[in-house]
Amino acid sequence: MRVVILPTEKEASHFAADFIEKFITEKNNSILGLATGSSVLLTYAALIEKYNRGDISFKKVITFNLDEYIGLEPNHKQSYRYYMSQKLFGHIDINENNIHIPECLHGDFESTCRYYESKIKNYGGIDLQLLGVGSNGHIGFNEPTSSLKSRTRVKTLTKNTIINNARFFDESESQPSIAITMGIGTIMEAKNILLLGLGQHKSKAVADLVEGPLSSFCPGSVLQNHENAIVVLDQLAASSLKLYDYYIHSEKMNVEYMC
Repeated sequence: MRVVILPTEKEASHFAADFIEKFITEKNNSILGLATGSSVLLTYAALIEKYNRGDISFKKVITFNLDEYIGLEPNHKQSYRYYMSQKLFGHIDINENNIHIPECLHGDFESTCRYYESKIKNYGGIDLQLLGVGSNGHIGFNEPTSSLKSRTRVKTLTKNTIINNARFFDESESQPSIAITMGIGTIMEAKNILLLGLGQHKSKAVADLVEGPLSSFCPGSVLQNHENAIVVLDQLAASSLKLYDYYIHSEKMNVEYMC
């Protein structure tokens, strides 16, 4: 696991955007796994800037989102399809047919989950999976105690996740408590993983993910077993790491060696 610590949220997010730009440039028919939430907002904004400058094109990129709430229509302002349209897809040249989101509008959840898994497999798997991390260590909507070999499925959200996401919903709105999410096993099959951790409130989850024991109580800790995982942090998110200075030194040596 490569740990990159940068001073601010903006610098960490721009590092992620630069990494994605380089990845797409080298493999312009890339299969990207995408995340939602606050952690990736600045990264998406930076990617839009790169597109507007003509530095990058998404015409041949194929995307699979990590998750979607159950019970929200695609045009609902809190659905993740709407989020992706507003925060990224509506501002770039991606082909609508290349966008995949695990939504189920007909009630057959088991079939939807199987179909999503098969679509990913048919495309040859995900080349680069972008992740955030929840304050309880979840990745996607794989909450604590999720099986580390789980596949795309319906998952009940914890009280912690519901409370953290409540700020996005009006008091009059019904907030979903279940979602469809890629499983941890699905995520771990991505050839490359890029995880963003930003802010002081993520520092404990980040420490558990990077330095804690591999445990289903911190689902993100499974990334310790991935051979191509990069964890990108700002200083606040990294503040509880015991080997903070080592990661700074290691990345400095890594950059000098690559240059």
